[in-house]
Amino acid sequence: MTQTTPTCLWNDSADIDELNYAIDNGAVGATCNPVIAVTILKKHITEWRPRIQSLLSEMPGATEDQVGWKLVEEMSVKAAKLLEPAFAAHRGRNGRLSIQTDPRLYRDTAAILENAVAFSRLAPNMIVKIPATRAGIPAIEEATYRGITINATVCFTLPQCIAVAEAVERGLRRREAEGKDIDSMGPVCTIMVGRLDDWLKVVLEKRAISVDPGYLEWSGVAVFKKTYGIFKERGYRVRLLSAAFRNHMHWSELIGADAVISPPSAWQRRFNASDIEVRSRIDDPVEPRVVQQLRGHFPDFERAYTEDGLTVEEFDSFAPTVRTLRQFIAACTELATLVRDVMLPDPG
Repeated sequence: MTQTTPTCLWNDSADIDELNYAIDNGAVGATCNPVIAVTILKKHITEWRPRIQSLLSEMPGATEDQVGWKLVEEMSVKAAKLLEPAFAAHRGRNGRLSIQTDPRLYRDTAAILENAVAFSRLAPNMIVKIPATRAGIPAIEEATYRGITINATVCFTLPQCIAVAEAVERGLRRREAEGKDIDSMGPVCTIMVGRLDDWLKVVLEKRAISVDPGYLEWSGVAVFKKTYGIFKERGYRVRLLSAAFRNHMHWSELIGADAVISPPSAWQRRFNASDIEVRSRIDDPVEPRVVQQLRGHFPDFERAYTEDGLTVEEFDSFAPTVRTLRQFIAACTELATLVRDVMLPDPG
């Protein structure tokens, strides 16, 4: 895929071992967030415990939460270092480490922006994740205007993607009007394709209805393909990114797009071990009967698939947004707990 199509591979983790494997297989980007940080700490706690102890000594007045976010920053900087060759080769469009702003700030534009500015300064090749929430959309515009390359996250729908793309365009045009550089910027908009699938499966069980087998696996793919077509038609300068993998179609059906595919390491290994043909499918339409059944049975799919299906004011209350923010915020608490366990080990 990375050698024969314009589709780029990014690694959905900042774990150094996993990132090295991904880079060996053509990856030119990676990501970090509180969920990933917790996973890395649990997996490599023997290696990270001394650093946590050092930080506790270096930052005597810091809370567990502050130390936890310092760890996120350090993990991100280490991963970003591995991507510097790709960053130089791609002139900033790739080779970036995607670091997520604190998800607890999702309602506060000024706080999101302040967080984004700080994270953008950690390394030259940082890309900063900002949620596609009501407060996140203006933060995306302003961050872009300030020259920060953004990755819109907590995004599942065509309306969110359009709002992100328009915000990025406003920010880029403001920079252009002032003669500021935009050539080295590489903004992306993530569609968490599998999380839309997940929610529709929850709705299926709640409503005790049935659809043809396998149809729900196409919902995120259908939204991605439709969004990609609109982005090409309108000439938006932000690329789409596919994340939250649940099946191989979240990769295979999107090959050929001038976009980013960002699977976790486990999914990369599955794909590399499979006999799935690597060919361009991005322009292959989802079967109309699949889309028709999804639209007929699931109002939330209709909202995700239709450009005016959600207003910006409704982004925060869309069920996949709520579910994802809850998980990300819970990970912040878990991250602080891991630090506390080192700071105050259980004497029992």
